Amino acid sequence: MKYRVRVLIVIAALWITVGQSTYAQPDRWQQEAKYTMAIDMDVKTHRYQGNQELIYTNNSPDTLTKVFYHLYFNAFQPGSMMDVRSRNITDPDARVGSRISQLKENEIGYLRVKSLTHNENDVSYQEVGTILEVTLSDPILPNSKATFNMDFEGQVPVQIRRSGRDNKEGISYSMAQWYPKLSEYDYEGWHSNPYIGREFHGVWGDFDVKITIDPTFVVASTGYLQNPNEIGHGYEEKGQVVKRPDGNLTWHFVAPDVIDFVWAADPDYTHLRHKMEDGPELHFFYESDEVTQPNWEKLPELTAQAFTYMNENFGKYPYEQYSVIQGGDGGMEYPMATLILGRGSMRGLLGVTVHELIHSWFQGVLASNESLYPWMDEGFTSYATAKTIKHLRDPNSNRNPFNGSYMSYFGLVKSGAEEPMTTHSDHYNENKSYGTAAYSKGSIVLNQLSYVIGEETLMRGMRRYFNTWKMKHPNVTDFKRIMEKESGLELDWYFEGFVNTTKTIDYGITKVESAQNSTKVVLERVGQMPMPVDLVVEYVDGTKEIFYIPLRVMRGEKSDEDSGQKRTVLEDWPWTYPQWEIGIPRDVSEIRSLEIDPSKRMADLNRDNNFFKVDAKLSGSTERKK
Repeated sequence: MKYRVRVLIVIAALWITVGQSTYAQPDRWQQEAKYTMAIDMDVKTHRYQGNQELIYTNNSPDTLTKVFYHLYFNAFQPGSMMDVRSRNITDPDARVGSRISQLKENEIGYLRVKSLTHNENDVSYQEVGTILEVTLSDPILPNSKATFNMDFEGQVPVQIRRSGRDNKEGISYSMAQWYPKLSEYDYEGWHSNPYIGREFHGVWGDFDVKITIDPTFVVASTGYLQNPNEIGHGYEEKGQVVKRPDGNLTWHFVAPDVIDFVWAADPDYTHLRHKMEDGPELHFFYESDEVTQPNWEKLPELTAQAFTYMNENFGKYPYEQYSVIQGGDGGMEYPMATLILGRGSMRGLLGVTVHELIHSWFQGVLASNESLYPWMDEGFTSYATAKTIKHLRDPNSNRNPFNGSYMSYFGLVKSGAEEPMTTHSDHYNENKSYGTAAYSKGSIVLNQLSYVIGEETLMRGMRRYFNTWKMKHPNVTDFKRIMEKESGLELDWYFEGFVNTTKTIDYGITKVESAQNSTKVVLERVGQMPMPVDLVVEYVDGTKEIFYIPLRVMRGEKSDEDSGQKRTVLEDWPWTYPQWEIGIPRDVSEIRSLEIDPSKRMADLNRDNNFFKVDAKLSGSTERKK
C-alpha cells in the first residue's frame, strides 16, 4: 500500500510539473467593478445629469484607504494639462494644437461630482484636474466589496480629441470617456494618471447603462441593447411593433466584462446589421449620402472577413456584437465598438475599420496597460492589421506588408529622436517618437520575433498568449514567457535590447575567401543589438543553402522554417564577439552571392553590407572595402 501511495504521489508530481512547464502561467488577481448608470442628455445645451452606483470588489491583498476616479472631460478646458502639454510639445497633434485654449464656456468639457457616498456614508473628495481624489472614512478590506453612489453632471466639449460634439463630419455626439471612471488598482498600485491625451487603462467591469435623449436621435454603443422594440431605429426584429413613447427616449444597454463604455448619437444615422455565421453580429452606423453609402454598404462583408481571419489566427473574439460607428476624430477603439471618420476612400475606410476592430483583441480583451506599454496594444494591433489587410486585399502577392513600419522606424533612428519603448506614453518628448515606437517599432517587435523563433512558432504563441492572458492585463514579461515556452528559447536578451534600449541592429559580410576547397566567411556585428543570423548562400548552379547561426544566449535554435532550402546549423555566436568566422564546405568559385536575412524581418539599419556578390573572375580572398 505504501508503495502504491508513493507511486501515485510521484505521478501527481510529474503531472503538475509537465502541466506547469507546458501551459501554466502565473495568475494575478483582478479588481472588479459593476456600474449601474443613468443619464439625461439635453441636446440643446449639450449637458447631462447622471447618477452612478458602483459596486467595487477589492480582490487585492491590500487594504484601500483611497480611491481615484478619472474625470476625462475636464481635460477640455483652457489651462488643463492636456492644453498646456499640446501648446508646449515640439510637434503637437494637429487635431489639438492650441484649440483647447480657445474654447468658450459653452464649448468646454467638464465632469463634476455633485455627491458621493461609500456604503451610504459621506466621503471626502477633491477634484484635481482630470482626477477625483477620494479619501475613505472606512477602508476597503482585502476580498471585500464596497458600494459607491454618485450624482454627477457633465458638459460635452466641442469635438477636439476622441470625445465631443459636432465633429468635422457633422456627427452630433461622440461620447467616449464621458462618465466618472474608477482608476485601475493592480499589483503595481493605483494608476491614477491625469488625462494628457494618449492611452488608457481600466478595471474589468459589468455596465448597465440607460441613456435618455431626444427621440429623433439614434444611439450606437458598447454592449447589448435591452429594449430594441421600444427603440426601433433598425434594432427591432422584423414583424414586431415598435411602440414609441412621448417625449425623450431611454436606451438601455448592458455590457459584461469590459474595461470601458462608449456611445455615440446622431439623428441621421443609418443603421446596418450583418450577422456572421461563426462570429459576432456586426452593426454599422453612418450618415448616408452619395459619398458614404457605396463604401459603407461594402464594409460589412469585409469586416466579417477580417473577424474570421483574426478568430482563426489570433484567438476567438469573445463577445456577440461589434459596432462600427461614424464619429470621433479619426479612429479610436473601445470595447465592442469603434469611432471612426467615415467619409474617406474605401481603402482608407477599410484600413481604419480593420485596425480598430483588431484592438478588440489587444486592448479590449488582453487589455495591457496602454499607458505603460502602448506598443503591446498599438504595435501588436498594427502587426495583425498588416497581416489581415494583406489577406483581404492580396493574399498571394509577395508584397511585404511591414515595409512601412520598418521605414518609419529607420527614419526615427536616423533623426536621433528615438526613445526607449519603456517610456510612459505621456512622457515621450515628441509625438513622432511616441507614434513610431508604439505603432511601427511595436509591430516590428513581433515581425522580427518571427525571424528569431520562426513564423509558425510566433503565431502559435500569439494564440496561446491570447487564450492564457485574456481578461488579465498581461505585461511584457507575461508575453515574453509565453514566447519562451512556445519556442523553447531564452528571449530575455531580445526584449532587454530591442525594447528597453535604443540599441540598433547592423550586421555585415566583411570577407569571403577560399580555404582548401571550402570558403571562409567573416561576419561582423556593427550595431550594438545582437541577433541570430540567417545567411543565405546562392551557388552558381542556382541552388541556395541557409547557414543559421544562433546566438549563444538563446540557449537553443529556432526550428527550420521549411523554406525548401537546405539548412545547416552552425556554432552559436557569443554576442560579445564583434566578428564571427564560419566555413562553407564549397569552393568560393562555386558561390554566386551571400546575403544576411533575405526575408528582411531583421530591423537591420544598413542593408548595403548584408549582400555580398562574389566576383566570378576572382579567386582567393574577397574583402569588402570599408
